[in-house]
Amino acid sequence: MWRKLAFLVPLIALAFVLDRVTLPYYVLGPGPARDVEPLIHIDGTRTYPTDGRFLLTAVRFSRPNIYRLIAAWLDPARAVVPEEEIVPPGQTPEEEFEVALSQMDTSKIDAAVVALTAYGGYPEDRRPGILVESVVPESPAEGRLFPGDLITRIDGLALDDLADLRARIDEAGTERSLRFTVEAGGETRQVNIRPARVPGIDGPAIGIAPVHNFPFPLTIESGDIGGPSAGLMWTLGVIELLTPEDLSRGRVIAGTGTITLEGEVEAIGGVEEKVVAAEDAGASIFFVPVENAAAARSVARDIAIVPVDTFRDAVRYLERTA
Repeated sequence: MWRKLAFLVPLIALAFVLDRVTLPYYVLGPGPARDVEPLIHIDGTRTYPTDGRFLLTAVRFSRPNIYRLIAAWLDPARAVVPEEEIVPPGQTPEEEFEVALSQMDTSKIDAAVVALTAYGGYPEDRRPGILVESVVPESPAEGRLFPGDLITRIDGLALDDLADLRARIDEAGTERSLRFTVEAGGETRQVNIRPARVPGIDGPAIGIAPVHNFPFPLTIESGDIGGPSAGLMWTLGVIELLTPEDLSRGRVIAGTGTITLEGEVEAIGGVEEKVVAAEDAGASIFFVPVENAAAARSVARDIAIVPVDTFRDAVRYLERTA
């Protein structure tokens, strides 16, 4: 008996160690599928109810031990990827998460711009101020301005539109700093930024991609979900709320894909895991970028995979199949 126990002790110790060793991989699995309508807040204009649901889908990331790694390799609903594909060398997971949250903030601005341009009279109909769509890395604005910030004043003077912003920066040149009054999250702050030469931008610049302010208050909650891939579903959610026609017709509609300011839907990662999440949430339709269609179909069980190039493709499909 003691010999058997002596034989088992090192095996138990080895199993204990293997259970706690974190490997240089990430496991991607189905994440949450969230209804976007309760997350989109619009004030100052009429909105319309919907009978169905539009779901954004996400991927859940985890660091595996050897046992979870083997289980993931055997599970078609999960993927195993090297650590450097998720967290680039030289970055920490926390830093990469902040990048992902910034990408999500940009996608929300892009989605609202696309929906308002198509259905809301934007940008001709707008309020004063300039929204920050994105920030150029290693530019004067990095760390001072963030996607979703609303610039209302420069050096104490009200800021109207993009032409006004360009003129103020040109006037300052690279010789002096400008004081920006910024609103975000219900708070106002002052930020001093000195324009400089930024690669890819003509003339002095602070390093932001600016867009006109929206015609009415419009905010989107995304919580702790990061990355740009919810852009298409944010766009459809805003359109559904702003237009009297009910696109959903009682259906549960999911999807994924980044959205550009021109309304194009671009490829994403983790599509297989997102299809599984959508099916688990009861969706009957899954919109996917054309480039990801084959991967989506490879795991679909009882859900219609609908490839789209633009948000209008998705709208037309919903209108045609209602």
